[in-house]
Amino acid sequence: MFILPALPYDTSALEPTLSADTLHTHHDKHHKAYVEKTNELAARAGLAERPLEDVVRESQRKGDVKLFHNAAQAWNHAFFWKCMTPRAGKPGTALSRAVSDAFGGLDGLRDAFVTEGAEHFGSGWVWLVTGSDGLQVISTHDADDTLIREGLFPLLVCDLWEHAYYLDYKNDRKKYLEAWFDKVANWSFADAQLAASDGLGQGFAYAAPAADPAGGAGRQGERPRA
Repeated sequence: MFILPALPYDTSALEPTLSADTLHTHHDKHHKAYVEKTNELAARAGLAERPLEDVVRESQRKGDVKLFHNAAQAWNHAFFWKCMTPRAGKPGTALSRAVSDAFGGLDGLRDAFVTEGAEHFGSGWVWLVTGSDGLQVISTHDADDTLIREGLFPLLVCDLWEHAYYLDYKNDRKKYLEAWFDKVANWSFADAQLAASDGLGQGFAYAAPAADPAGGAGRQGERPRA
């Protein structure tokens, strides 16, 4: 069964950009629910022992909408936690060069990322991806992700669902995206993802499913909340 991965930081670590209350609710309730439902539905579909990436792709291929939505959301959220850090810096050399080629610099990428996310209608995700055409900013609706998009490799993602920001920003999604990009975007993670897209190192993968002899909910221990 799949576990709920622990946050890579304390729930208060991203304040004031994202509050401990937001992270606690988002991780411990929303993400947990997706993981639990994925475990239930993957078992019914005979996919419980497969990597989550396979579950997402196979459920989409078979038209198993409910499993796809839950499995993709479980994966998207795990990737999203890695895309944030309390020690925000700047892109490394290779990523900076790619950003300059595609957007004219980091300010151009910021404009594209914030605009794409702010103008996205409804729930979803805004991504920085790389592929044969270089870097791109795209958005996906609801649970849709890059795993089912041939030729795209994700570097960063920001959650556009209201539960990701409403407690802190109400309906001001643009303000949330600006603060997210400026204060907590994890450029070291994006650097590593870019390198992995070129075959240098391992890209992000969800933790492999594990046996659960206690019959629990598949929950991994969290970092303490401050």
